Amino acid sequence: MILNHLMGLYTHPKEEWHTIEQNHEALRSSLSHIIIIALIPAVCSFIATSQIGWDLGVGERQFLTTESAMIMSTGMYFGLIAGVFALAYLAFWMAKTFDAKPSYTQALELAAYTATPLFMVGLSALYPTLWFIMVVGLAGLAYSVYLLYTGVPIIMNIPEEKGFIYASSVVTAGLVLLVGLMASSVILWSIGFGPMYQ
Repeated sequence: MILNHLMGLYTHPKEEWHTIEQNHEALRSSLSHIIIIALIPAVCSFIATSQIGWDLGVGERQFLTTESAMIMSTGMYFGLIAGVFALAYLAFWMAKTFDAKPSYTQALELAAYTATPLFMVGLSALYPTLWFIMVVGLAGLAYSVYLLYTGVPIIMNIPEEKGFIYASSVVTAGLVLLVGLMASSVILWSIGFGPMYQ
């Protein structure tokens, strides 16, 4: 089942990480999870930008053309998937430093389930008011970081002391990755791939 751990990670995360560790899924299951969950922010953003309009707190609601919203949402979708794979690779690559020997599939499971709360924040785009999305986004980010800190020692099979430092390194790498994705967006916007307003 693709989303079988989702409720467990929200209701009893440590126990669910142990379940994930004991029953490692095939790479295909992790891929399916990422592909489906990444649809949430992409689809909700498309609906919000083209149908509902963004309330920035000043002036009228802002709408994108349907074509522009589709391009932006598609780019977001593939960017989110690439971000999860990059985070998994970074976690896999850093594992040697902390005497952990995970498979890439384990690192991908960690990245996929850790990113899930952030992807679920995409539902807030259906109420596209800036302050609301910021509050929900911060809550999703905080819970993703919590899942990472609780999941690293369990999935990577290392002591909690090392797990804390390892998770901190992964968070730092993730923030650098996020800044890189944002910089790429700015570069693409500056060369003509920016949003087109109605």
